[in-house]
Formats: sequence, C-alpha cells, structure tokens
Amino acid sequence: MTVFEEESGRSAGAPAAVSTSWLRSPHPAVVADREGGVVEFNDAAAGLFPGMGVGSWLDEVVPGWLADAHRRLAHPGRPRTRPTDNAARAGSPALRGCHQGRFLKAHPTLSGHGDVAWWLVDDSDLVAAEEALRTEQERTALLAEASTQLLSSLNPDRCLEKAALLAGAHFADAALVIAPPVRNRYCVVTAVGERITRRQVAMDPTAVPGLAEALQGFPPVPARWIDPAELPDWAVPEGFEAPPGSVAITPLPGHGVPAGVLILLRRTGRAAFDASEELFARLFAARAGAALSAARLYAEQARVTRALIAELLPPQLHHVHGVDFAGGYRTSQDTERIGGDFYDVHAGADADQESLAVLGDVCGKGLDAAVLTGRIRSTLQALLPLAGDHQNVLTLLNGALLTTRHTRFATLVLASVRRSGGRVRVRLTSAGHPEPLILRATGEVEEADTRGTLVGALPEVTSRSATVHLAPGETCLLYTDGITEARGGPLGSSMFGEDRLRTALAECVGLPAEAIVERMQMLAGNWVGSGPHDDMAVVAITAPHTTHLTAVNGHTRGRYTA
Repeated sequence: MTVFEEESGRSAGAPAAVSTSWLRSPHPAVVADREGGVVEFNDAAAGLFPGMGVGSWLDEVVPGWLADAHRRLAHPGRPRTRPTDNAARAGSPALRGCHQGRFLKAHPTLSGHGDVAWWLVDDSDLVAAEEALRTEQERTALLAEASTQLLSSLNPDRCLEKAALLAGAHFADAALVIAPPVRNRYCVVTAVGERITRRQVAMDPTAVPGLAEALQGFPPVPARWIDPAELPDWAVPEGFEAPPGSVAITPLPGHGVPAGVLILLRRTGRAAFDASEELFARLFAARAGAALSAARLYAEQARVTRALIAELLPPQLHHVHGVDFAGGYRTSQDTERIGGDFYDVHAGADADQESLAVLGDVCGKGLDAAVLTGRIRSTLQALLPLAGDHQNVLTLLNGALLTTRHTRFATLVLASVRRSGGRVRVRLTSAGHPEPLILRATGEVEEADTRGTLVGALPEVTSRSATVHLAPGETCLLYTDGITEARGGPLGSSMFGEDRLRTALAECVGLPAEAIVERMQMLAGNWVGSGPHDDMAVVAITAPHTTHLTAVNGHTRGRYTA
C-alpha cells in the first residue's frame, strides 16, 4: 500500500478512481522509499523530471536540495513514530528550491512504513511577486530617505552634491549631476564612491546622445541607445577604474524649468541598466530636481531679499562736518532685521551747509511697516534741496503718503545740523514725535520746544520748530516711543518711561555720541529682557570736544583735545 492509498483509507485493490486520482493531479507528485528509491510518480512529475522511473534513485533524477530533504526525513537512523492521523502525516514543513529556473515548493507527507510522498508546487510567480514587493518597499524607503536628505539643505551647491552622492551610492558606480548652463558653462558635480568633485565645463551637449534633450527637460532616451565608448572625456570621472559599460541619462525636472541632468555610469562587467532601474532613476531624479529647484528658488529669493533689505536698513552714522552722529536700532522681533522705525543723516554739500538728520516711526511693525519707511526715506531724500524749510518738507511728504495705497501714518523729527566755531546749531521740528532731549554739560536734561502733527493721516500738517545750540560735549538725543513705552522691569509690566530715559541720559555727560547710543540701547534692552516690545531707534547728535577742524576725504573732522 502506498502513502496515497493509505491517505485515502483504501487498500491496494480499491477502485482506481480513488486510489489513483492523485496520478492525474496537475502538480508533480513523487513517492520514494526511505532509501531514496522512486516508488510511484504522476505524469506531472515525469514531465518535470524526464529521467524519473520506478526504481530510479532520487539523487539521479531530482535536484539535490530535494534529495537531501528526503534523506533527512526518511533516514533510517532518525527516530520515527507512526502518524496517527492525516495532520500528523502532513506535519513536516515544506521547503523551497530551484529547478530549471523555476521556484518549487515541496510538501512532504510521511507514511507509516518509511515512504515519503512529495507534492511539488510551482512557486515562481509567488516568489517573483514577493521579490517585486520587497524591491518596491526598498525603493520606496530609499526615495523617502533621499527626499529627506535632499530637502534638508536649501543651499543649491550642497543639494547638487547630495544628489550626486545618493545616485552614485544606490544606482551606479559613478554619478554626474549637471546644472543648467550659465554663460555657456556647465557646473558638473561628480560622485565616485564618497569622493565629490566640482568643475565648470564648456561642452557641446549634442556630443552625448540624449543629453541636449534632457537639459531641455525632454524624456530620457533608453540606456541601450547610448554607446559608452563615445562618451567625451569630461563625462568619465577621474578614479573610474574600468571603462563605462552602461550609461543612463535622466533629466532633473524642476518647477516649470529643467533643474539639470543626472548621468549614471556603470563599469564594464556589471549588468546594464534595465527598464525597471531606469524608471526608478527617473523617480529619484524627480525628487532631486524638485529639491534643486526649491533650493535655487530660495537662494534667488534670499538674494533679492538681501538687496532690498540693504536699502531698508538704517545707515552706519559717522562724524560729519565737525559733528558726531551715532544711531542704534532694534526691531520688535529679534529674528527680523527691518521694521517700522528708521533714521538717516544726509550730509550737507560742505561744512557751511546744514546736514539733515531724520528719525521716524511708522505705525505698525515688520515688513509692511518697513516698506513704508523705505518710501518715506526715499521721498525725504528727493526733498533734500528743500530741507531748509521743515514745514514745506513735511507738507510735501504728507501729500505723498496720502496718495499711496498705504493707510499707515508716521511720526518723525527733522534736525538740521551745522557746526559754527566750537558750537553746533540744531534746528528741530517734530511731526507728532516725542520731543528730542538735550543733554547739557552740567548734566541737566532739557526737552526741545517743538510740536507738530503726524504725517500720512490728515490733509494738512502743522509744526513748530525749535533751535538749540550745543556746546562741546553736549548732545541732542532723538528717540522713538519704542524706548519709553518698553515694558519690563522687575514685574515685567512697567514702562521704561521718560523719567528713566532722562535719568539715564543725565549719566552720560561727556560721553561720545556712539557711547550714549549704546548705553540707551543696553538699558532699554535690559528693561524688556526677553519680553515683547516695539521697534526701538535712537540717534545722538553730539558737539565734540575739538579745537579746530581739518578736511578729510571730503568731510570736515575735528581734532580732539585732551
């Protein structure tokens, strides 16, 4: 009785429809005794193993892995117990192996007298599906990791290097990333292993099949169309140990415009790029191109921002025509560089002409307020020929602001400054701004008698000017309400106030303008600590301790006495 007959519960003389039904199974089945001799097999097994015959040895007709498995199960020295049910008989684990390029899964069933029946199932499609799934999972993880690394930097140069390194590590023996041309020269970043090189190349893209099209963003040509032997010298990096055996060229798509090209090289002897690998390279290139485009867009925006901010930042003040000017500025947010406070000093044509100092405060904070400060500063610069008449300047500025789309207003103070002998004459006009403070040599602090209405809100502006004279060592301090209204202190809610400002200024007798500004900023900054505050700006105009003047580089400078 064979194992199949025993499994069916029939004797050897049972009807053929039952006892031999397994012979018609589409799956190969082989029965072998404990010594490895073939007892029975079906037609499917005969087709799979052409040398199969009753009495032949498994070692001679089946793959080695199957014969070895049979010996392990039916070896005479292995303890055996007679199975008591079908589940026990089928309880031995299945195993998998290859035969003629096909993956087979073998399921053993043991009989009680030492025979083993092997059912073989073709698992090639399942194995291929599992391998494809594993490959796709690995590729998906790689793409996710590549996106993370590529987007970790908004520096275009580093992004180029990272794209080349990732492509070289996961796709080929070497990778070249070519950026769009600048004045007919191409930046080529090459990765061979962990080594990165960068160079500028003047090349003819048409010399490499598909390169010119890829640089324009067209789909890549298949790798099999590119002859590696025809690559120009610049396309084969130094340190590439063997001649290229396979080349793939893939465009890097960007945001509306191509971001460059990725060239992958494999050495001779390695498998050429197949269609699946080329498709995966295109998926990687899409992410690399998006990251490169984002980095370049950010770099361009940063360049434009720097250029615009440079025009909006307060100037560095200095000694002008015998008068010391110093300014300090702190925005409401430490992460910002520009805001709603501003100051300027426009030097007179010569020492006999007045220099115009302006300090102002636009309603609001941040970029929107900074845009209006830029407009006000530009308008005031255009009105410099009229700076001798403060009221006229304020009227014209008010009209210019009322005709703009901005609904913000501003306060400011104008100071026309000229040195005469050892004293400095300052003509002050406030337009809704806190009155300037005058620090005398005695330590007394006075308030300039000037008033006026703010600009940019009412059809007409009115103002009253005041003229003060500064003796050597005396200072006129212009400031915005961000100083006096700064809240902080021990409880965090008290305003710095005008009294504290006056007291602090009185302690600065004899200090130069720059030192006075630094002290005012330090005191106000310490007062607010890390709490919220408005923009703060301060300008000091100081009559220096000098005996006479000398002309240096077009500016009149004083010689300081001890």
